[in-house]
Amino acid sequence: MRRCRRLAAVGLVGLVALGAVACDDDGDTGAGPPRTATPAEPGGASTTPSSEAGSSVPAGTPDLEAVAIALTPVAAIDTPTALAVRTGDDALYVTEQAGRVLAVRDGEVDPEPVLDLSDQVTAGGEQGLLGLAFSTDGDRLYVHYSNVDGDTRVDEYEMGGRAADASSRRALLAVDQPQANHNGGQLSFGPDGLLYLGLGDGGGGGDTGPGHAPGGNGQSLDTLLGKILRIDPRPAGGDAYTVPADNPFADGGGRPEIYAYGLRNPWRFSFDRETGDLWIGDVGQNAWEEIDHVPAGEGAGANFGWPRLEGSQPFDGEAPAGAIGPVFEYPNPDQGCSVTGGYVYRGSAIPELVGAYVFADYCTAELRALVVADGELATEASLGVTSATVASFGEDDDGELYVLSQEAGLLRIDPA
Repeated sequence: MRRCRRLAAVGLVGLVALGAVACDDDGDTGAGPPRTATPAEPGGASTTPSSEAGSSVPAGTPDLEAVAIALTPVAAIDTPTALAVRTGDDALYVTEQAGRVLAVRDGEVDPEPVLDLSDQVTAGGEQGLLGLAFSTDGDRLYVHYSNVDGDTRVDEYEMGGRAADASSRRALLAVDQPQANHNGGQLSFGPDGLLYLGLGDGGGGGDTGPGHAPGGNGQSLDTLLGKILRIDPRPAGGDAYTVPADNPFADGGGRPEIYAYGLRNPWRFSFDRETGDLWIGDVGQNAWEEIDHVPAGEGAGANFGWPRLEGSQPFDGEAPAGAIGPVFEYPNPDQGCSVTGGYVYRGSAIPELVGAYVFADYCTAELRALVVADGELATEASLGVTSATVASFGEDDDGELYVLSQEAGLLRIDPA
């Protein structure tokens, strides 16, 4: 509940905002064991300031203190939530929370939406049109949204020129949501060409209550909630999609779609386009916001600990065996209220930033970056710019990064 009061204090009341990234109303009353601000042990998460971490920064690490950036307005978008690019197309495709997919070309929004699902979407709080991706050939568009009943739907549409063919809708996935928050929403094709999607734990507080498995949905392998899923969207037989044979539970032991679990609300995750590493911004409950990093090829079957752990700290029960701790965490509300995961910068416009992971917090409005070396945090710093209510980031074909602000619209990260 503290996050809601904090947002009210900074003037966000009345904004149609993502609670997953904004209010995150979990109904929590502080359940779980007391949590301290003690940083994790070496090799786990860290809250070490960049000035201290820099004393052992490996040679060749991006010098975050030398980075000078500015945010350049690109287009006015109403409550943007996700950005995707399409093969063979120079447009930036952006979703509005209310249900439209828009194309931005040369800073101008196409007058006709690419797809309008407004009459099929529940928008507000943490619900709405939340995720967008294109097939690797650009012929199909995928959307992740809350339907009129507030439940998660993932659909596919064929692209016809510059617009999606609304009559071509094919339902891929339907997941009931027990509460209105923690919907996840990310859609992304991984380096393996498969479709990854994020789902929160179902909402409420502490991963408990109606619709939550004993011990929490995050740890239950019998539900898709609290997970990152991996599917091949090409249908097989009568199924809407195919389960990859190398998914960790493809042969039993859990839902076959599950790729990774133990997540509270993986609102935004991304793959490093150069290394294939997986980065996850997992929104915390009341004490810790976390960023998880998994080297390429090591994510299948990963357990990130929720609700046994919040970040690296105990929350409800013993830490699961083999749980992967965050590479970085920060206290809530002292340093923010809700992490917004981003991307590893691989563009050419800002050489000093190459190889650094860029992220933000919805409440502080501050853009930050961190660098990992040998699986541990090497350095972390503020990038010296702010943008209110950052809901998401996007990456174009050249590796340049964009900020999606629910107040300021679509902005590009440029050298200052």
